[in-house]
Amino acid sequence: MEQLTRTYDVGGQQVTALAGVDAAFTRGTFTAVMGPSGSGKSTLLQTAAGLDRPTAGRVWIGQTELSGLSETQLTRLRRSKVGFVFQLFNLVDALNVEENITLPLRLSGVRPDRRRLMELVDRVGIGQRLGHRPAQLSGGQQQRVAIARALAMRPEVVFADEPTGALDGTSAAEVLALLRSVVDDQGQTIIMVTHDPVAASYADRVLVLADGHIVSELPRSGAARIAAELASLGRSGSLSGSRSGAGA
Repeated sequence: MEQLTRTYDVGGQQVTALAGVDAAFTRGTFTAVMGPSGSGKSTLLQTAAGLDRPTAGRVWIGQTELSGLSETQLTRLRRSKVGFVFQLFNLVDALNVEENITLPLRLSGVRPDRRRLMELVDRVGIGQRLGHRPAQLSGGQQQRVAIARALAMRPEVVFADEPTGALDGTSAAEVLALLRSVVDDQGQTIIMVTHDPVAASYADRVLVLADGHIVSELPRSGAARIAAELASLGRSGSLSGSRSGAGA
């Protein structure tokens, strides 16, 4: 992303959620994006993924620059090159596990490859649950299904928005270890928004946003180091969190 800027009109007042952000995400790496409420981290994810259009600046996914694409082209790009993992899983209740995972393929008119599907479900640990509906699964199992669905189209990048926010500690650790493994073993690229230093410690680097700017970048670090960095920025006033109405 290059000079990425996003402003919103809130009650007739212009609010800046992103203010000229420059960042690059290397293929096969895991990046955590952190910051207080209103720092711009969710806006960064949405604009990087082509879910929201920036006010100014440019975004590329691979070799494709997003600003010139129509809504139809953006939809096709998201289906083929982007995977999503959400806090609340966003599975389709009426579909079983296999149908949820293969849904992106079917929407794109791609016939699911059975061998590829079995490799995928075995990797994420849900091979014995293909006929189950989401309501029959634990939260951790549902998130594993969501990760498998995100990987089904072999995307260039996976965006994860608080993927462990609805999980208990044990399930969260299992999901984070799974995300780490698909980076290390498959060369997948993951960008994860999180508020949790423990979750961020699984990433190769941590970007910290405040007031729409990247104010700090850490290489892979332990949770205590990440928490200390956030606390120090807060004491220095870099994390004001006072920008009323700014993007999350």
